Amino acid sequence: MTDPNATGPDTPLESILDATQAASAADATVEASADTPDDRQRELDEARDKYLRLAAEFENYRRRAVKERQEAGWRAQGELVRGILDALDDLNRFANVDPSTVDAKTVVDGVMLVEKKLFKSLGGHGFEVVDPTGHPFDPALHEAVTTTPAGAPEEDGVVAACFQAGYVINGLVLRPARVVVKQWTGA
Repeated sequence: MTDPNATGPDTPLESILDATQAASAADATVEASADTPDDRQRELDEARDKYLRLAAEFENYRRRAVKERQEAGWRAQGELVRGILDALDDLNRFANVDPSTVDAKTVVDGVMLVEKKLFKSLGGHGFEVVDPTGHPFDPALHEAVTTTPAGAPEEDGVVAACFQAGYVINGLVLRPARVVVKQWTGA
C-alpha cells in the first residue's frame, strides 16, 4: 500500500501537479517560440493543411455514403424483382398457351394462381393490399371518391365499397385505396 502522507513523485497528487507544471512550461515555450513571423506562418500553413485534408476527407466520405446508399437501393430492387421472377415465368407460360386447347376457366384459374403467387412474394418484402370495406375511413390510407347515405349514425365514416385497392410497402403508402364512404345525414 502507498503511504498517503508520502511526498515523493510517486503519489497521484504529485504526479498530477508535475504534469500540470510541465504542461505550463511547454505552453510558455511554445508561446515564446511562436513570436517570430516564420513560426506563425508555419503554424498557419499547418492549420490550413489540416483544414484542407479534413475537407477532402469529408468530401470523400460524402461521396462514399451516396454511392453506398445508391447500391443499397439497387440491391433492394434486385431482391424484389428476384422474388417475382417465378410469377413472371408463369405469366410467360400463359402467354404461350394455345387458346384452342385451353378453356376459359383454366386460364382464369391459372391467372388467379399467378396473382396469389405474386402477392405472396411481394408480401415477403413488406407489401400489403389495402381493401378497407367495412372499416372506418382513414385519410392516410384511403381516398374518398364519393359518399353514400348511411343507414344508422354508427355507420357514419365507414367505408361502404372499395373502387380500387390501395397498396402499402413497409408502412409507406404507394397508392391510397379509392373508396365510397357512408355519411349519416340524420334522416
